Amino acid sequence: MKIEKIQVLRGPNIWSITRKKLIQMRLDLEETEHFPTNKIEGFRERIEQLLPSLISHRCSEGVEGGFFKRVEKGTWMGHVIEHIALEIQTLAGMDVGFGRTRETKTPGVYNVVFNYLEERAGVFAAEEAVKIAEALMNSTEYDIEKCIHNLKEIRERERLGPSTGSIVEEAASRRIPWIRLGKNSLVQLGYGINQQRFQATITGNTSSIAVDIACNKELTKKMLEDAAIPVPSGGLVVDEEDLQYVIKKIGYPLVLKPLDGNHGKGASINVKDYETAVIGLEHAQKYSRKVIVEKYITGFDFRVLVINHKMVAAARRVPAHVVGDGELNIQQLIDKENLDPRRGYGHENVLTEIDVDKDTNELLEKLNYTLETIPQKGEIVYLKSTANLSTGGTSIDVTDMIHPENVQMAERVSRIIGLDVCGIDIMAENLTQPLKESGGAILEVNAAPGFRMHLAPSEGLPRNVAAPVVDMLYPQGKEFRIPIIAVTGTNGKTTTTRLLAHIVKNNGKRVGFTTSDGIYIQNTLLEKGDTTGPMSAEFILKDPTVEFAVLETARGGILRSGLGFGSCDIGVLTNIKEDHLGLSDIHNLKDLTRVKRVVLDSVKKDGWCILNADDEYSMRLADDLRPKVALFSLDENNPHIKKFAKEGKITCVYEEGFVTIKKGEWKIRIERVKNIPITMEGKAKFMIANVLAASLAAYVYGFEIPNIALALTTFIPSAQLTPGRLNIFKFKNFKVMIDFAHNPASYEAIEDYLKNVESNKKIGIISGVGDRRDNDIRECGKIAARMFDHIIIRNEKHLRGRTEDEINGLIIEGIQSVDKSVSYECIPKEIDALKHAMSLAEEGTFITALSDVINNAIELVQDYQNKELQDEGNY
Repeated sequence: MKIEKIQVLRGPNIWSITRKKLIQMRLDLEETEHFPTNKIEGFRERIEQLLPSLISHRCSEGVEGGFFKRVEKGTWMGHVIEHIALEIQTLAGMDVGFGRTRETKTPGVYNVVFNYLEERAGVFAAEEAVKIAEALMNSTEYDIEKCIHNLKEIRERERLGPSTGSIVEEAASRRIPWIRLGKNSLVQLGYGINQQRFQATITGNTSSIAVDIACNKELTKKMLEDAAIPVPSGGLVVDEEDLQYVIKKIGYPLVLKPLDGNHGKGASINVKDYETAVIGLEHAQKYSRKVIVEKYITGFDFRVLVINHKMVAAARRVPAHVVGDGELNIQQLIDKENLDPRRGYGHENVLTEIDVDKDTNELLEKLNYTLETIPQKGEIVYLKSTANLSTGGTSIDVTDMIHPENVQMAERVSRIIGLDVCGIDIMAENLTQPLKESGGAILEVNAAPGFRMHLAPSEGLPRNVAAPVVDMLYPQGKEFRIPIIAVTGTNGKTTTTRLLAHIVKNNGKRVGFTTSDGIYIQNTLLEKGDTTGPMSAEFILKDPTVEFAVLETARGGILRSGLGFGSCDIGVLTNIKEDHLGLSDIHNLKDLTRVKRVVLDSVKKDGWCILNADDEYSMRLADDLRPKVALFSLDENNPHIKKFAKEGKITCVYEEGFVTIKKGEWKIRIERVKNIPITMEGKAKFMIANVLAASLAAYVYGFEIPNIALALTTFIPSAQLTPGRLNIFKFKNFKVMIDFAHNPASYEAIEDYLKNVESNKKIGIISGVGDRRDNDIRECGKIAARMFDHIIIRNEKHLRGRTEDEINGLIIEGIQSVDKSVSYECIPKEIDALKHAMSLAEEGTFITALSDVINNAIELVQDYQNKELQDEGNY
């Protein structure tokens, strides 16, 4: 078997709109195609022995053990690999369950699709599932435990921490979109101008001064002490002289901890003599030169969580420990404790496995114990000096037991320090009494406190502490999205996108838009190139200045990675024509329709789908879409338009020279087409179609008719504003037009326009695109023969898998099949072809350059135009 390609899908895609995180592996079974599982001796027994948990896979049988039944009856290896990839992820603590395996048009080649939680883990699962299947087929050994451990390690490296993850999950449950910024725990909630950011549990609103105060333990202690908050007595030391002074002042027992420490690193507790205190000082100074020395407060370790200055949870924390039974030694007790199903690797479960480290050994050494020591029955042996859950500690929820005076004090502390998310560490016998009565004290105040102990305590009620964070970032009524209009289709996407962006901008919104030319914010080009994929969409949605997004969305990005957004307000489908067929398993217009409808299926329930009533395949979707549908057409009498009118629905038509909105039979005229520059005085029918699509989308969004009309009349086509879309350059004796047309449908649109252009000679510069079908290239040649008197065939820079002679040969076949008398010549380089065409130009000649890449052509023609103007000026 051979893996041809692995793709990571991150948004709505052709397999699923709701399951946005999918791996798509293109797998060639090669010889294995001839060996379904029932023809491989012992396969069923071996897979059941290696992965017995696959019995839970019901498969198409619909019953437990259904997958094993399929294996016994006989199924292909792609299907087996899908189930293995899902199961090994689940065994590694990533519960996944969606999969599809479909054969492509190439015999023996399958798309194996399954969901993932962490990208790298998903890719690893795909690769490893193939290795497992090969081992099972060949009856060779495979270390499944090592595979699962590797997956767990990948998961822990890649996943969001439990605190960050809980906030993301809470936001997602409210349909708030989120984007991970980088590989760490920095996350953006919402889009554009309405975004909020947080990292771990520090939000974009957290005061940096408050964080600095909380990180300076001595300053925190002084500020609390000055505010009559109980804190342990003590001082700051840097050497033994300071240590002796503080000990003399407060006495034993002591706690020593580094001033800049965290997670209990470098701390020594319950120190009862000077010799141990000196050792503790040296240990703390490994982390910070300045060391806090405090009176050791007896009692239990409590954490109180305050969010937005309101107490939301409290927990008692217990360091990792074992309880003796009089029979097992400490190591055996640790192993037994780690068998608790609540414990897991890293953050996968409620509790973390207890490991033996330096801290453990030092604590045991103080007791004169080793790992082989057998504690007495009921004896508690602490294995960590701090109660952090990440080192195996446990937590007990005490939220409902905390005294009102302690609640008020905790909320005061959060305001004194200034933290919007604040973790307060308290040592006390209990929290049911005010601290002043129990003799307790506040030990530390933490910025970015962990949520895990509250989300999933080992005892007591779990507390959804992520909810108040999201409430704080997005109080009721605060918007978290920005409007998104997504434009897809074969031809006209870029012009429709630019026109919509112009309408939005003219309505006072700061617009970000993506096109096949680049990424723009308010007409400022920020990234050049074909930017119609998910990364470009995300670029716009991450920008904190953008108020409205208009996103050109091409097939390539959808197939490669899915959409770059979860949902949009309006989806525009310009048309579905033959282009890029034969690529990425898209062989016909039905396949292409399936890709394009991903955009329409992502439209919000109360949003709008804009369809072209003149396009057959677009209209096949009209009755099958969940959101509201509105149609546009160049023909007011189009049957679909008439049907919609009878039903009282909204359409946009070209009638009697006007762009007109119809609500049922009522007409609202927007503007006369001749007044809309991009239509070339109404001569360019395909541009009128783009105007109809943009006008309809703008109208159903809610923009006023006069504002739409004004935007249409002020959208001036030019090489700067609409590069490669009917860019016409006037010379003294001739004209040059440059257009992006590169498929038969767009060639026909140009042909229709040129019929209205008066010229005594029409010269065409054309080229074939190598990754198109033979028929598509021939068809472009045929259309060129109909519309030009002379044709110059040039070569694209990227031949995409073909030779120049092969592409040109197909074009010539097309030309000669129409009219063998049409003259043509081949000039490989675009620049040379343009120069030659202009040298052939007589008075009244109209040159048309059709190109898949238009920047060089525009620059050359502009240079010639400037030169002509200079020559005239000199003359």
